[in-house]
Amino acid sequence: MKPFLLLASRAEDAAADDEYAAYLRYGGLEPDQLRRVRVEAGPLPDLDLADYSGVIVGGSPFTSSDPNDHKSPTQHRVERELAGLLDRIVPADFPFLGACYGVGTLGTHQGALIDRTFGEPLGGVEIELTEAGLADPVLQGMPRRFTAFTGHKEACTLLPAHAVLLATSAACPVQMFRIRQNLYATQFHPELDVDGLVTRIDIYRHAGYFPPESAEELMESARQFTVTEPTNILKNFVARYGI
Repeated sequence: MKPFLLLASRAEDAAADDEYAAYLRYGGLEPDQLRRVRVEAGPLPDLDLADYSGVIVGGSPFTSSDPNDHKSPTQHRVERELAGLLDRIVPADFPFLGACYGVGTLGTHQGALIDRTFGEPLGGVEIELTEAGLADPVLQGMPRRFTAFTGHKEACTLLPAHAVLLATSAACPVQMFRIRQNLYATQFHPELDVDGLVTRIDIYRHAGYFPPESAEELMESARQFTVTEPTNILKNFVARYGI
């Protein structure tokens, strides 16, 4: 099988490595089947899409809808490079899965309105699949309703007409969408189970995402949820597109 490509942008090594391990575990992949490029660390290398089964974009500290003068030079570079890559991926309908940051990147590229209207605090939410979601092969076997972990400043307020809404929730109307037949973005994190979120909270307790003194409370809250279904999206994506 050709490897998948994970484009990661978490600067903290512990968080980046834990994210990579989650994609390996829930995608059923070996390390040689998932190449990781940490785009925050340096320029995106030349990529030949023919070398890969698909592209995955992980979560990120970057917020696409921030004013340009609030973005760091690194964020500007990463956004330019991902937009350039999507210029090639979208016309080819090349398999793509963007998790959380994928909504900002793919959504912005395709003309969606991405802003802070529907941001969500860190925690578990009930996701509901649309009729299109129930019929989509990447969501095969998923129940209509399931719990997933979210935590994001921005979200999609308005999808372009050519996008297909696959999942929604009470507080965030666009939780997953598809462009063409093979390009997907989720607002929730398909790679996160309870242990994964607890680990991430511990790693980020001094990163400014939440008051450090609330970390233990957030971890205890995460342990109250049962989150088992979202990782099936990774399994289905790999099974469908691994070639």
